[in-house]
Amino acid sequence: MQARSFTPWIAVAIVVILALFIGSTYNSLVTLDQGVQAQWGQVQNVYQRRADLIPNLVATVKGAANFEKSTYLAVTEARSKIGQISPDAIAAATTNPQAFAQYAQAQNSLGAALSHLIAVAENYPDLKASQNFLTLQSQLEGTENRIAVERMRYNDLARAFNTKRDTIPTVFIAGMFGSKFTEKQYFQAQPGAQNAPTVNFTP
Repeated sequence: MQARSFTPWIAVAIVVILALFIGSTYNSLVTLDQGVQAQWGQVQNVYQRRADLIPNLVATVKGAANFEKSTYLAVTEARSKIGQISPDAIAAATTNPQAFAQYAQAQNSLGAALSHLIAVAENYPDLKASQNFLTLQSQLEGTENRIAVERMRYNDLARAFNTKRDTIPTVFIAGMFGSKFTEKQYFQAQPGAQNAPTVNFTP
């Protein structure tokens, strides 16, 4: 009789332990997810800073005599393509491979166009001597460095989330909540990033 009387309590204890474990795991995933989202916001902030510098940079190089029009038009076009990506797609990009790839590719294209513009500017002594251009160039260099740092921090947090999410038994618990805890996407190195860039200074 005593054994039977304990059986309901054992069942209740097991249910409570399972509920606590699931709740604890859920809270851990939420914490890690919020860390990724916060860092994603910071990545967008530094990209926005770069975008904000472009109008002044383009205006400056347009003022240089005979500056290659196609070069600054490429920068303007690359910037506008980023603006064409919907805010909803950007917000969901961390868990949507297609949206993430589109956003990263657009930002990479803008970075490449800016690098080319800075390289072409080497052919224009008056432009290189312009204090306004030098200031903008310095700000862009600092922003590019900050972009690299923030992307690295994002990847670190995404890896921490994915590692937690994909380990047993967390992976089963994450699956209970549908798409809420989808794996996070990573920034990848640009194709050819391991190769030194080729710069042609011939006018």
